[in-house]
Amino acid sequence: MRVFQFWASHQAEFGALLVQHLFLVAVSTIVAVALGVPLGILAARRPRLGAPIVWLVNAAQTVPSLAMFGFLLPLPLIGGLGARVAITVLIVYALLPIVRTTIAGIRSVDPALVEAGTALGMTPRQLLRQVQLPLALPSIVAGIRVAAVIGVGTATIAAAVGAGGLGEYIFRGLSMVDPTVILAGAIPAAVLALSLDGGLTLAERAVRARLSGGARHRAWVSRLAVIAVFAGGVWVVAASLRSETLIRVGSKNFTEQILLGEMLAQTLEARGIRVERRLNLGGTFICDRTIRSGDIDMYVEYTGTAHTAIFRQPPDTDSRRVFDAVRRRYADAGLTVLDPLGFENTFAILVRGADAQRLGLKTIADASAHTSGWQAGFGYEFLQREDGYPGLAKTYGLTFRAPPRAMDLSLIYRALADRQVDLVAGDATSGLVDAYGLVMLEDNRRYFPPYDAVALVRSATLLARPAVRDALVGLSGKVSVSDMREMNRAVDSDRRDAVDVVRAFLARRH
Repeated sequence: MRVFQFWASHQAEFGALLVQHLFLVAVSTIVAVALGVPLGILAARRPRLGAPIVWLVNAAQTVPSLAMFGFLLPLPLIGGLGARVAITVLIVYALLPIVRTTIAGIRSVDPALVEAGTALGMTPRQLLRQVQLPLALPSIVAGIRVAAVIGVGTATIAAAVGAGGLGEYIFRGLSMVDPTVILAGAIPAAVLALSLDGGLTLAERAVRARLSGGARHRAWVSRLAVIAVFAGGVWVVAASLRSETLIRVGSKNFTEQILLGEMLAQTLEARGIRVERRLNLGGTFICDRTIRSGDIDMYVEYTGTAHTAIFRQPPDTDSRRVFDAVRRRYADAGLTVLDPLGFENTFAILVRGADAQRLGLKTIADASAHTSGWQAGFGYEFLQREDGYPGLAKTYGLTFRAPPRAMDLSLIYRALADRQVDLVAGDATSGLVDAYGLVMLEDNRRYFPPYDAVALVRSATLLARPAVRDALVGLSGKVSVSDMREMNRAVDSDRRDAVDVVRAFLARRH
C-alpha cells in the first residue's frame, strides 16, 4: 500500500509531526481541564454565575474552527502563527464538554449525602473535596475523553497556522491532490483519536470501580493545574529558544509556493543556517500578516500580487515600475524585497484543449463570445482581488450562465478537466496545465500585471544574520519558468516529494 511506503520514506518527519500533534492535544486538554473543572464547579454551585459561563462556552463551540483561527491570528499574546494560537483554539473547544460534564457530575450527587456531610460539620470546601468531586469524577473523566477526541480532530487544522501536527500531510495532500499524502495524515489522526477514546473509556471505568470500593482522589484538579502550568512554561521557553536560533520560512498553500519555501529553506541549510519550516500557511493575506508580525522571517511573493492585492494599487503592466514600487512600500514596513528569482507566474485563463481546438480559441477575447453558456471556476482570492475576476470580466466583457464557482486552487485544474467548469484562472507555471491537456489563453488586452517571484525577508533578520542575504542572493535570476513548471509537474503529476524535487533542482544548479 502506497501510504505505508510513504510513512517508511518519511519516518523522521512523520515521527516529528506525530509528536507535535500529541503535544498540541495534551497541553490543550490539560489546560482545559484546569480551567473547565473549576468553572463547572462554580456553575453547578452558583447557578446565576453558571448561566453566562455555559452560554459562553456554548457560543465558542458554534464558531467554525478555521474562523476561530482567523479571529485569533491578529490578537496580541495569544495570536500569531504556531503552537500558541493552536493551543488557544483547542482549549476553547475542549472547555464545553468538560464544563458540562462537571456541572452534571456535581449536580448528580445525592442531596442526602450532602445533607449528611453538613450534619457532620463538614465545611462547603470539605464537602466538595471529600464528597462531591469524588462522586462526580467519572462524569468529569467522560468529558475529558470527549474533549481529547475533539482535540485530535481539530488539531489537524492547526497546520494551517504553522503549528505542525498530522494536518501538515492533509493540507499538503490537498494542495497536491494526492490521496496518499492525505491518508498519511488522516489515518494516524483517526487511530490516535480512537486510541485516546478507548484509553480514557477504560480510565473512566476504573474510576467508577475504585469509587465503588471507597477510594478517593483528592487534589486531583490542583495536580492537573500544576502539570498544565509546567507544560505551558516548558512550551514558552522552548518557543523562545526556537525563535532565537531558527530562521522561519513560510509559504502559501499551493504546490509552487511549497516548492519555493522549501527552496529558501534548503538554500539556507546548505550554508549551515538552522531553519524552521512554516509552509502551507494559507493565502496571500495570511502570509503578509504573519511576516509583518514577525511569525515568519521570509516567504516568496509575486510583485503583481503585492502591488494590487496587498497595497491596493491599480494594475500596472510595467514590470520594472511595479518592482520598484513594491520594494519601496515593503521597505517602509521593515521588509526587504530581494532581486527576482527569474520567473513570472501570471494568472493563466485556461480552457480544455478540445474546446480550444473546436472553437478556435487562442485569446481571452476569443472566449468571451462563448462564455454566456459556460460555468467558470476561480480561487477564493481571485474572486475578490483588484487584479482578479471583477476587472477581468469588465476588460473582456465576460458573462457566464451562473456566478463563478469558488474552489480551492489545488482542485481547479481537475474540475476543468472533469467538465465541472469550463473556464478557470490557474497558474502559468502549473505542471497540471500540460498534464490535463489544458490550454492557456493569451491575455491579448494585457489585463494582468507582471508577477515576478521575489523573496520577501524581514529587514531585521537580514541585519541580524548577514549570512541569510548572502545565501538567498544566489537564487536571484536562477529559476526559470520551465524550471518551475517542471518542478510543479514533478509534484502534482508525478507524485514526487517536494523536498526531493527541490534538492535535485539545487544540485543541478550547482
